[in-house]
Amino acid sequence: MASVALECRCGTVRGVASGVTPSSGNRVVCCCDDCQAFVNELERSDTLDQFGGSELYQTSQSQVKIVEGADQLQCLRLSPKGLLRWYTGCCNTPVANTINASMPFVGIMTGFMKDIDRESVLGPVRAYVQTQHAIGTPDYPHSALKFPLGITLRIIRKMLDWKIRGMHKPSAFFRADGTPVSTPTVRR
Repeated sequence: MASVALECRCGTVRGVASGVTPSSGNRVVCCCDDCQAFVNELERSDTLDQFGGSELYQTSQSQVKIVEGADQLQCLRLSPKGLLRWYTGCCNTPVANTINASMPFVGIMTGFMKDIDRESVLGPVRAYVQTQHAIGTPDYPHSALKFPLGITLRIIRKMLDWKIRGMHKPSAFFRADGTPVSTPTVRR
């Protein structure tokens, strides 16, 4: 199992994702319009691939720790009930997506991971999803307009396992009482 260094573009926010292996999480590329809107809101479209995809590594919240610059974590929601999308206030680096404090899930933006060989540490991309919102015609292998059943079941299975094992705590994104460490701004 690897420990992966996390760092924003300017180096103010640093952390670590522990216990990372290709089998302990999911590496996906999401082309949804919300992922694109998020990075465009931050003026960080440079973090998207050529088709408008955001690469994420999905793992449990307890595996992510912010060790420096936690006061720079900011939160954005694109709708009142949308995902909590985390970024750094210092340099607008996209960090992660979460659902809420009780769900152990976090999707870490791989651009927030520092100097790793993604293929060997995170494994291959398991799914290219929401390609109906892609820019142009993606030539991704095994791309899907929505979330394929196989990856959906894998995510659900992992989230249930993480929930049973209490891996939603501690969280770098939520206080002990379940409130976000930064008050979410809602854009829509």
